[in-house]
Amino acid sequence: MQVFLQQLVDGLTWGALYGAFALSIVLVYRASGIVNFAQGEMAMFSAFFAWQFHQWGAPLYLAILGAMAVAFVGGAVTERVLVRPLASSPNHMPLVIITLGLMLVLNSAAGWIWGVQSKQFPTAVSGAVIMLGPIVISRQSLVILAAVMVVAVALFWLFQRTKVGLAMRAAAGNPDSAQLIGIPVGRMLTIGWGLAAAIGALAASLAAPQLLLQPNMLVASLIYAFAAAVLGGLDSPVGALVGGLIVGVAENLAGTYISWIGHDFKQSVALILILGVLLLKPEGLFGARKVARV
Repeated sequence: MQVFLQQLVDGLTWGALYGAFALSIVLVYRASGIVNFAQGEMAMFSAFFAWQFHQWGAPLYLAILGAMAVAFVGGAVTERVLVRPLASSPNHMPLVIITLGLMLVLNSAAGWIWGVQSKQFPTAVSGAVIMLGPIVISRQSLVILAAVMVVAVALFWLFQRTKVGLAMRAAAGNPDSAQLIGIPVGRMLTIGWGLAAAIGALAASLAAPQLLLQPNMLVASLIYAFAAAVLGGLDSPVGALVGGLIVGVAENLAGTYISWIGHDFKQSVALILILGVLLLKPEGLFGARKVARV
């Protein structure tokens, strides 16, 4: 039981990070109708900015906020410069190719600027671990869970209680109707991309102390994030967070209790979840079912 509870807690911690990454994927999908394959590299690049700001003397929390601001601008510019010119095309393949190209460019640029050697990213809090009976919880894990919870509450307030958030929902849900009632659809989509990039920057900065900061640090995490987004529903922010928690717990428990999976084959859990959802419930647990006339 002790091992099970420990793996459950660790799975929830990583699941919260997967959920945050999945949330950034979902926000872009809702805004533009595409899966941004460069989301992980954008987050990783932003985490390097946080590390650099901290190296220049900024307190860690200000360094992370600064990196989130840089990420917001970067996401907005990406939507304006790379995505919008092709947004009206009925074929999304050029946009997918652009995001793949951006992924390669950012990965190479990070190695060129900061090097490919792993860097130690400081933890948000220091001190001894917290013991809850037989369960060990690091202070960084509590920070991760608290930060993701704050992000979830802030997004709920944004989308449910503010004019900007309601306009973003309208622009993503039905851009033609939103434009007819005076909503600046293009601006709302730009904000959506920027918001997704900022959330990715926060998640990457929180994950960096465990993963060590280097250009390829988020490759595996983004596989789990895509699984979480598909599981929860690519058009559901709530589903992204819930899917992340499910994926985090499932991969931890599978790696512990299924001998042929172990630690080295845990990514197969994400693949199995993706295939299962696509076969049994393609819209995901919380995704909206689409009805089409035939």
